[in-house]
Amino acid sequence: MLRILVRKIVTILSLCSATFSFGQGTTAPLPLTLEECIQRAMRKNFDLQIQGFAAEIAKEALNVASADFDPTFTATTRRNLNQSAATTSRLDGTAASGPRSDNTVFSVGANQRVGTGGTVSVAGNTTRAATNSLNSTLNPAFGSSASVSLSQPLLKGAGSSVARANIDRSKLGVGIALLNYKIRVLTVVRDTENAYYNLAYARENLMVKRRSLELAAKLFEENKVRKSTGVATDLDVLTAEVGVANSRRAVVQAEQAVSDREDSLSTLTGELGFNSRPGEVKFGDYTEGAPSFDLIYKLARDRSPDFLVTQAQIKQIEIDARTAKQAALPGLNLDTGVGYTATERSYGDAIGNLPDGNGYNWNVGVSVSVPWGLHADKARLRTAKISLLQQQTRLQQLDQTLLVNVRGSVRAVATNIVAVEIAGKATELSQKQYELQKARFDAGLSTSRLVLQAQDDLEAARVNELQSKVSLRVALAELHRIDGSSLERYRIALPE
Repeated sequence: MLRILVRKIVTILSLCSATFSFGQGTTAPLPLTLEECIQRAMRKNFDLQIQGFAAEIAKEALNVASADFDPTFTATTRRNLNQSAATTSRLDGTAASGPRSDNTVFSVGANQRVGTGGTVSVAGNTTRAATNSLNSTLNPAFGSSASVSLSQPLLKGAGSSVARANIDRSKLGVGIALLNYKIRVLTVVRDTENAYYNLAYARENLMVKRRSLELAAKLFEENKVRKSTGVATDLDVLTAEVGVANSRRAVVQAEQAVSDREDSLSTLTGELGFNSRPGEVKFGDYTEGAPSFDLIYKLARDRSPDFLVTQAQIKQIEIDARTAKQAALPGLNLDTGVGYTATERSYGDAIGNLPDGNGYNWNVGVSVSVPWGLHADKARLRTAKISLLQQQTRLQQLDQTLLVNVRGSVRAVATNIVAVEIAGKATELSQKQYELQKARFDAGLSTSRLVLQAQDDLEAARVNELQSKVSLRVALAELHRIDGSSLERYRIALPE
């Protein structure tokens, strides 16, 4: 049964080698660059779309807060008629029927919050009053009035800083939402880079496994020939046969890893499909050398979105603390207003006599309200101060974490640069050792077991070289995320 499997493997190996790597169709997709993957992720990644909605919500929250200073206009009209059943007093001025009144009122007004925390209101109305009373000197009588009033807090709730607190917090909220979007972009770029290079590793690893399978199958065929001539034993043939089976198992596992990596990349780029696979991907040569810690740390500290988000949150809490401090004062309000009235025989005369008519009014008043002990307001102030200290401590922690992360990422890049070079030399050595062992086998000076061991060593060296390349790229992707340089590298423009 095992020999039949080996024969099938030898027959189909050359046919399936290229097909699985790039798709199941008859034509292979075009090569896929890392830059193309990043651009697709920027357009279609679901995490970015969701975070983009959060930024739009924050902008609308700012519009809501700004609307606090929009004027509000009102207009009402009303007519009422009252007919009494009978007169009850000579003062009513009626005899045949009870008193009758027919009144119409139309009023308009507007009020607006001002930067000092107060509210200014203006109002005006016109009236028409008709009656059946003979005592009325104007029938119908037309009236008009106009007034202006101001309600201004003098302690609690007074001042522009309190009045604009919601707007200032919402502006910072928009900035925080955009910074969170930037965080998500940098994370998606890093994840896409990792997925791209992991796919490159998986495909090249599959090629390594297939080359090993080819070598194992070739060794198996050679052992069968050598056995037929009496040079090899049944044990040599069985050893080579098991080597083919092990290599086939490694190929199947590598094929599964390729499919998993393809799905991971397609998920990040928002183009998950079941009938097509990503095109050819490959490792690029890294020629920039080891990064500088001082430069990377300066860039990371100046541009780290996490750092900037915490700074913005501290500013928001400072606004809350100022508002809470002001809210802990007693309530003291000034209410004042002035108005004019006129009564004439027509609407035109009633409106035209304002403000020259004899009717006027004014008012001024002060009101005080003090909750017993101001316990709730004082507790809110203490809470704001504690929250401020909490965020300031978190900022210090972030600074320390950023320092450690930059230092670790710089070391990881420098280490993996050396590791790639050493792994390349190790692969070269393993290749020569395998060729030497195979030549000794062909000359009858070695065994199948030693050849398979050399083959395994060569495969391990090639895989280790690939893993070193992936580790270098993963370390670089993380470093570029930390210092924020991914945006410039891939020419990504963020919304404002």
